Amino acid sequence: MEFTNKVIWITGASSGIGKSIAIELSKQNVKLILSSRNKDKLRKVQAECNTPENVKILTLDLEDYNNLQPKVTEAITLFGTIDILFNNAGISQRSLVKDTAIAVDKRIMDINYLGTVALTKAILPHFIEKNNGHFVVITSIVGKIGTPLRSSYSASKHALHGFFDSLRAEVFSNNIKVTLACPGFVQTNVSLNALTGDGSPQNKMDAATKNGLTSEHFSKLLLKAVKNEKQEVYIGGFKEKLAVYVKRFFPTLLSKMIRKLAVT
Repeated sequence: MEFTNKVIWITGASSGIGKSIAIELSKQNVKLILSSRNKDKLRKVQAECNTPENVKILTLDLEDYNNLQPKVTEAITLFGTIDILFNNAGISQRSLVKDTAIAVDKRIMDINYLGTVALTKAILPHFIEKNNGHFVVITSIVGKIGTPLRSSYSASKHALHGFFDSLRAEVFSNNIKVTLACPGFVQTNVSLNALTGDGSPQNKMDAATKNGLTSEHFSKLLLKAVKNEKQEVYIGGFKEKLAVYVKRFFPTLLSKMIRKLAVT
């Protein structure tokens, strides 16, 4: 699958991974729709793209998941079609289960899971009608492995795997592809914006995030996987990727390793 001449919609495009995906794709003769809640930041990303005239901006709030159908209709009218949807937007967490208000758990699920699912369901009829489409879903290594301080974040990403694995099987005959991409630690603001137990942002950069892959390097590896129509890909450091396989073949060992992680 080639990106040339494709219309590609990216959520969470105002910073981090979404921004890097947009800039990298803009080098490949595509048309882009960039979405997030922040129009000013989206405009800055648009200006950094290779061909800003081929980039449209559409503000979007996944938390308002009951009202996404009009956004999908608007997105389709921008270039007449959509070929690939990058479900990238989301929010993380840094709090112990015992310290996390249920309202925080709900907000994480509303944004990461229900918002992504609602947007996917809204655009699905368009993909089915054209008998073609590709969902790229940015989940996380913790969508495969639960770790301390990320209980609801991990749960929301696990849920995405269940939903999109099911969807992949259902729409195979419609020539619709699904790629689940699981980042390890990537240098973004995800930990700064992560919700704490009372719902306030952490406002602190995790050491592991600071030392992770650059978002530019991550995006190049991701786009290679999407181009090859991979069903699932793990992109991160050696330890993060190794943990997925340890979980699969030696789950008790991984449980012991996870218990030793710092809980601060």
